[in-house]
Amino acid sequence: MRRRSLPIVALALVAAGCSGSTDAAGAGGAPELAPITVEDFTAEIEASDRPMVVNLWASWCIPCRSEAPLLREAHDTNGDRIHFLGIATQDSPGDSVAFIDEFGLTFENRSDRNGDIRGWLGGVGLPLTVFIRPGGEILRTHFGVIDDAALALGIDDLLAEN
Repeated sequence: MRRRSLPIVALALVAAGCSGSTDAAGAGGAPELAPITVEDFTAEIEASDRPMVVNLWASWCIPCRSEAPLLREAHDTNGDRIHFLGIATQDSPGDSVAFIDEFGLTFENRSDRNGDIRGWLGGVGLPLTVFIRPGGEILRTHFGVIDDAALALGIDDLLAEN
């Protein structure tokens, strides 16, 4: 009986090691992202005195990986005038932190484990980028991967109003 249970235990350990999830503390023991609810999100955008670029992403989303460097560069250039907020959507805590580390994202990122904010914004898939005027009015929503031109246009429109 012990011979039969040993391979099952070994198989379970191998399967656990191959899963995409990491411990709750995140990659390398880093703390996980603070959660954000729809209520938190609406309060934050309504209270903002600066325009915002909000990007909903997930580490498992291939298009999100392609646009992350663009968002990092846009934040590096405009972060003093625009509040950038990333929202990890339906992602594991450790994978979210690893994604942020991999792409060197220095702007604020929060976690929406259930994807409620994406639904509130009318989105179905990821990524989703929203350009928000001070006070919370949505200027533009970009569904899908954003490119340099679309990101620059959204940012220019936000800055032209201020």
